Amino acid sequence: SQKEISNLTGIESFTALTHLQCEYNSLTTLDVSSNTSLTHFDCGGNQLTTLDVSNNTALFSFECYDNQLTSLDLSNNTALKTLDCQNNQLTSLDVSNNILLEYLICLLNELTSLNVENNVALLGLVAYQNQITSIDVSNNPLLENLNIWGNQFSSIDISLNPNLSWLDVNGMQLTSLDVSSNTALTGLSCGT
Repeated sequence: SQKEISNLTGIESFTALTHLQCEYNSLTTLDVSSNTSLTHFDCGGNQLTTLDVSNNTALFSFECYDNQLTSLDLSNNTALKTLDCQNNQLTSLDVSNNILLEYLICLLNELTSLNVENNVALLGLVAYQNQITSIDVSNNPLLENLNIWGNQFSSIDISLNPNLSWLDVNGMQLTSLDVSSNTALTGLSCGT
């Protein structure tokens, strides 16, 4: 981490590698297709425009924040519990196969929609400052943190999220907000 590394050629030979932290370097390409034992992978803060993690099926935690990724295929990463892909250029994000996902951080992208219907284990969702027009969190009963401010919602139903303790819907076009079912709330931000 933070060593101004621009090339990790040879990392593919480490097939038993379980943890790779190479954040905040100068990487423009990175091949981890042979690193099939990876469980924790942090390549945030580089200059990656593409990244293939389809062979990394053991990934438990994946952080690719602060890059220039325009797409991300996570369909084979079914063990994933934590995903941090904030501050990229993603226009879509499919997490439907990631049913064990507990924490999803995808703020500061260009997402227009986000489907978390299959993510029933989700505890935290941070998706602020995208272009999302609606989101359905009715299948996320364990959700504790929902931070979606700066999107383009006009309504949101959080009645089936009894564990919600933090809700941030600042800067949205909500005309009403019913929190009567959210008795665990300790933080609510809903200004303009």
